[in-house]
Amino acid sequence: MIQPPKITDSHCHLDFPDFNSELDEIVVNARQAGVNRMVTICTRLQQEPIVRKIAETYDTVFYAAGTHPMNADKEPLASVEELISLAKHPKFVGIGETGLDYHYTAESSAKQKESLLIHIEAAQRIKLPLIIHSRSADEDMAEILQSSYQRSPYSCVMHCFSSSPELAKLALDLGFYLSMSGIATFPKSHEVRNIFSNAPLDRILIETDAPYLAPPPFRGKRNEPAYTAFTAQVGADIFGISLKDFAAKTEENFERLFWKAT
Repeated sequence: MIQPPKITDSHCHLDFPDFNSELDEIVVNARQAGVNRMVTICTRLQQEPIVRKIAETYDTVFYAAGTHPMNADKEPLASVEELISLAKHPKFVGIGETGLDYHYTAESSAKQKESLLIHIEAAQRIKLPLIIHSRSADEDMAEILQSSYQRSPYSCVMHCFSSSPELAKLALDLGFYLSMSGIATFPKSHEVRNIFSNAPLDRILIETDAPYLAPPPFRGKRNEPAYTAFTAQVGADIFGISLKDFAAKTEENFERLFWKAT
């Protein structure tokens, strides 16, 4: 039996209700598909104990925590000290997700920016990667990332990247990473695939954002970490290399950025 190449789902949400009572099966499915690591992301800090418990339960699961921009005006603002304290856990590997989302929640833009700057400072101070969500906010996102990086460098991944070529270039120029999700596999996502094809291969990660954005042949259904394999195959096709080589390179990239998960 041919073993699939090892890959990592760098961004999923295993605490979401979509996976209730099925986590054992989800983790087994992932392992059988070659997904040897998952980073489950806490989007509300009140959920952090639940997300932490998931990471403690499964050897292959790590976690990150922050306040999603769409929750920024619904939750108490995190503090830098709170994030730094949470990061002491051995399986806590990144800060976020945080960022800006003006598609659905533009009315809370000021609070989102305030929250983002708190997460950036935490990442700057403890040298863990920042996990950025950016939607319909390219101009403000570019300004904040560039100005904060100039004050004090930090590492970062632009999760589920589907923004403009200009924001991609700025992120790459700062040394950041772009994460490829199921969006890159959708037939009409030509511009997203072009952005990735023009990026350096050593700055690419792969993810599901499960339970969202399932790639074909599961589009429209619940996504899960095992389906990272379908996005990885599309990634290999984009770069014109074998799945084995693409998987190996994205594993190197993941371990360079998420150094605590190795």
